[in-house]
Amino acid sequence: MMHPMATRNAAPILVVDDDPKIVALVRTYLERERYPVVSAGDGRAALRAMEEHAPRLVVLDLMLPEVDGLAVIRRARQDGDTPILVLSARGAVGDRILGLSEGADDYLPKPFSPAELVARVRTILRRAEQGSSGVPGDRLVAGDLELDPARHEVALAGRPVALSALELRLLETLLEADGRVLSRERLLDALYGHAEGDVTDRAIDVYVKRLREKLGDDPASPRYIATVRGVGYRAALPVERRREHR
Repeated sequence: MMHPMATRNAAPILVVDDDPKIVALVRTYLERERYPVVSAGDGRAALRAMEEHAPRLVVLDLMLPEVDGLAVIRRARQDGDTPILVLSARGAVGDRILGLSEGADDYLPKPFSPAELVARVRTILRRAEQGSSGVPGDRLVAGDLELDPARHEVALAGRPVALSALELRLLETLLEADGRVLSRERLLDALYGHAEGDVTDRAIDVYVKRLREKLGDDPASPRYIATVRGVGYRAALPVERRREHR
């Protein structure tokens, strides 16, 4: 149910958790920031709510009745690139990596700070909105790979590739560096602007793996993203900037 208040954007944030207290807490803090909120108490209801409301972002528990959170992420990634922030009691590093590998944009373990949750929501939405501004600008071209950051569009050999906001930002950061090696810490800073503790290096590896899969890039013989062992990653091809005519 949508809260009847003035909001900063018509599209809501979907909060999915089977604990009504968690839903109420998250709703309270998000609505204080004037974000409209809708909620769902199980995975099946979450999928229906995503179709009905087209949310700007999903705050998602993993341990859900009916359909579990990982299945919700997989389904969401088949259908689009809605940002997903996992909020789960399964906070071990392996669980975080699993959530990220399925397509989540961020992962906040329970118990959590509501203020940190709001800060992460702002960061994720800012990345998504910057990527979908639609303002013409430089396109980044590497071989048959083309990225238009302003329009949040990626194409391979002229065919569109669906990337999440986080994946697009990662690809943009690598292409902007034009062959320079970027450490995992530098890439994490570009994505979040804050450290991720003991999950840092592995999280970046998961993001790169997911991006490579979507680009059809073989790490053993990379066309787009090369691994520099012990250091980080770089664009595998020279990058050309092309200015779109206005």
